[in-house]
Formats: sequence, C-alpha cells, structure tokens
Amino acid sequence: MTSNDTSVSRRNLLKAAGGAAASASVAGYVDTGSAEDVQQQGGGTLTYARGNDSGTLDPQNTTSGEDVKVTNQIYDRLIEFKPGESSLVAGLATEWNLEGQQATVTMREGATFHDGSECTVDDFIATYRRFTDSNYEYYPGDEYVSSYGPFTLGNWVSGIEKNGDYQMTIQLEQRYAPFLRNLAMFASSVLSEQAIQERGTDLSRNPMGTGPFQFENWDTGNQRIRLSAYGDYWGEGPNVDEVVFTAIGSNTTRAQTLVSGGANVIDGLGSQAAQIVDNSRNAQLLEKQGINIGYLAFNMARVEAFREKQVRQAISYAINTKAIVDTIFRGIAVQASQPIPSNVLGYNEELDPYPYDPERAQQMLDDAGYGDGFTFELATFQNPRAYNPSPIQAAQTVKSNLEQVGITVNINQQPFNPFLNYTSTGKHDACFLGWMTDNADPDNFYYALLHPGIPQDQVPQGQDWVGWDTDGFNTLDVAAWANTEFMNVTEEAQQTYNQQERADLYKQAAQIAHEEAPWVFMDHAKELRGVGNNVENFVVAPIGGPFLKQVRLTG
Repeated sequence: MTSNDTSVSRRNLLKAAGGAAASASVAGYVDTGSAEDVQQQGGGTLTYARGNDSGTLDPQNTTSGEDVKVTNQIYDRLIEFKPGESSLVAGLATEWNLEGQQATVTMREGATFHDGSECTVDDFIATYRRFTDSNYEYYPGDEYVSSYGPFTLGNWVSGIEKNGDYQMTIQLEQRYAPFLRNLAMFASSVLSEQAIQERGTDLSRNPMGTGPFQFENWDTGNQRIRLSAYGDYWGEGPNVDEVVFTAIGSNTTRAQTLVSGGANVIDGLGSQAAQIVDNSRNAQLLEKQGINIGYLAFNMARVEAFREKQVRQAISYAINTKAIVDTIFRGIAVQASQPIPSNVLGYNEELDPYPYDPERAQQMLDDAGYGDGFTFELATFQNPRAYNPSPIQAAQTVKSNLEQVGITVNINQQPFNPFLNYTSTGKHDACFLGWMTDNADPDNFYYALLHPGIPQDQVPQGQDWVGWDTDGFNTLDVAAWANTEFMNVTEEAQQTYNQQERADLYKQAAQIAHEEAPWVFMDHAKELRGVGNNVENFVVAPIGGPFLKQVRLTG
C-alpha cells in the first residue's frame, strides 16, 4: 500500500556508516566506459524555439515540460535515457542494481558542478531530502516543491545508507518496479548540496548542475534563456558554444522562423506548421511515435454531475474525438482509448475509443437525471502542446458537441504556466491536459495521473473521488478520482517485477479506466520537430530530451 506519510523513520534516514551492497539483482547495470570522456566541443549558437517560456529552472519546482527542456541541459541524473530511446544508460552513476526493496548505486568519480566542486553521494542525499523531507533544514516548503516529490522518490524511499563518497544503498518502503526509471526522470536531477544551502529557492532563477550547459541569463521580458557550454563536462560534448531557448507563441510563426534561419530547432508543431517545415528547402520535419496522452479531465470534487459514471460516459460519447484528431490535429495523432499509448507495457488492444454517438449520450444523460443539461467551465491552455497542438480549436469543438446534448461549456483559456497552477490547485470544473512520459513506465501514467496518492482506507466509503484538501492528495490527479478497485490493481502492479504479470495488471487497469471514464480519452500524438539543414545529430526524443549536447551546427 502506498502512502504519502512523511514518517519519523523516513525523515531520520541518513546513516554515516557503510553497509553491504545488494547481491545479484533483478535489474542492474555496469558502465564500462571511462569517466574521463574526450571533450568534443564545437562552436556556434543553437537556437531552440518553443511555444512558451519557462516558469522556473528548478527541477523540483515544476511539472512543466517547457521547464524541463531547459533544466535537462543544466542538470544530470544518476541514470539517463539513451537519446531517442527508452533504455537506460549511465549518468552520474556508473553501476546500479535493484533487488527486492533495495537499490545500490555507484556514482561517477570526477563529475563536477558548474562551480567546479565534485558531485558525490552527499549531493544526491541533499537533493532527495530537499525534495521530500519537510524536516530538512533546507526544505523549501510545500508550496514550492512540485507534486513529483512523492511519486518520484518520497513515497518509495525509506532510507539512504552512505557507503563512502561514491556508493550508496537506497532502501525502499516496498518492492517498486519503476524505481530505476524514476532515477532517470527529470525530477530526480542531482542538485549541489552547497547550492541548496546557499541559493535556496533562488535555484528557480539561478540554477547550477553538472550538465553539459551552464546557466548564463534569462531575459523574461523577451522570453529568452541563454546557456553556455560547460568546458569541464564529464561526458561527450557539448558541440556548440551556446544554446538559446526562445518562445514564439504561434505555431506557424515558429515554423516560418525556422525556415528563415531565425531558429535551428523548433517543437510544438500543429498540422499547418508541420506542413510549412516539410515543404521548406531550408529545414526538415522529423517525427517519432510519442509516449503521451491528451485528455479532458472531470473534476469530481468540484462538479456534482461528474460524480455520476453515466454522465462521464455520456460526455465521452458526445465529444467527437475522431473529428478532433482527424480534422484539427490532421494526421499527427491517433484516437485514445486508455491512459497509455500502444508502445507502453500493458496496452490493452481490446479497448476501442468511445465512438461519437450524441443520441446515446442524450439517453444516458436522461437516465442519470441530467437530461435538461448543466453548465461547466472547461479550462484550457492557449499554447500548443505535443498532445494537443491546437487547444483552443479543440475546446471550441467540445463546446459545440456538448451543446447538442444540452450541456453548456464556458471556455477559460490561459497561458500555460498560470493554467498549470490553476489546475494543480483544483480550481477547474474540467480541463484539457496531457502527459509526456517521464520514464516510459505504465506506472508513470496510471499512478502519477489517476491514483489519488493516499491509502485506500482514506477514500470515503461509497464514493470514488476525494476532496482536494485530503491530506497527501496527489494534485496531478486533476479528476480527483479515487476508485479503490483501480487503486488496488495499480498498487499491485507497482510491486510486481515480472513483466508479463505487470502487463496483465495494467490491462485490467486500462479496462477499469475506460469503463469508469474519469477522463475523455482524446489522443496519442506523434513527436514532431522542425530542424534546420545546418543541424547535425539531433534526435527526436519522446523521453529525457532534448539531447542538445550531441548537436552540431554546420556552415
């Protein structure tokens, strides 16, 4: 059973003495390469244009993919994802294994932070405590740390035993299959203990990591962040002198900027912008199957009608998701039937998307006592996201569809960063949202987005939702859904190391989610990038990227 309880044993977790490392493990890795990689630094300024500016540069202060694009250049993790793939490779750790409730990690010697200090086990311990331990002297506060803290590390780690400067044993609260992948997530980026102590929350504007690029400045007025190559980076690269992240809100304007040479790489492409890039002689369109989900979530804690399963199902029938995918997203996405896409373990091929059937929807609303309709607010972000490249147009389609069954929708559109704060505090009736996986594990969808993060006995008997003021509530569960059958299945899957058994459990979870409909499952989108002809070695990375340290500029 999972818990967000920050117990005394968890808070007083640090042990100075060494202990025996784990023996043969079910999941292990040894890096056979040298920690002293040859530097291959090149030159030039790489400009990366996106749809929205960052809100923070502290990986423990965000749930936004826009922030992560930048922080992934500044920080490293113990374990990394191979560029463009979901397999694990060495980062700040060179060896690791997982057996039962224990993970052992050997860290890389000689990796330095941007101030020249060496990265050791002490830095990871300080990183962990700052993110999860409210009794830690340098804990920045519940309002500051993101909701990633509990489900990435806090719920699972009971203690860390330091076995010298470069070795540690991490004791888990339970068997937890995704743990090594969690160590590769952006939220597990390793911070400097000294920076934690000296900079505090200033890390949101003045970050310092061990990554290939170091922070230079942030022009918030022009929405531009400048990074420079870190000459003492432990790994290969970087191959450019600078990286500049700039925000261009319009998809088509961003594409035109790439074509005209004002940017080297762009993302957040809708169908029209993708066509502009594809038809250009100066750039190319790259694509890869994404690992994401776009959805409309019902806030059951706020809207009484949404507590009725028939109402949620009726809205799923009333919204023409096929038309949204085919007409608005036009070839860059497929309809969704469940929380995970087909390239994730446990995808249930027997489930079909809800078909567009307004007559059936009306009958279900009648049967549920809502035949005369009701009104709700649909909150949406304005800026394009990979899983929803045209959010305003999609929202207008939802509004039009639901008018046909007597439901009035008031669209509340906001810039992305204020929107995330709005939804993470439960102020929405319903909202568009989406998820680009952090670790390619089904748990990263099912538990992160649809589990309330509390023990099952805290769910009031006879209901399948909880209030936003529930102690330990997972605010990424923007539907406030708390179905105990679903919780039981996903908790069991977390503790199962056999892949086939896990897959079967997640297929059950998909069936429950499809039937209970806490979301309108909308789409799984391709990952699209526009890349200038002078760019080499850029890979589309649905997870862990962008990997800009390996990019070169020619000409």
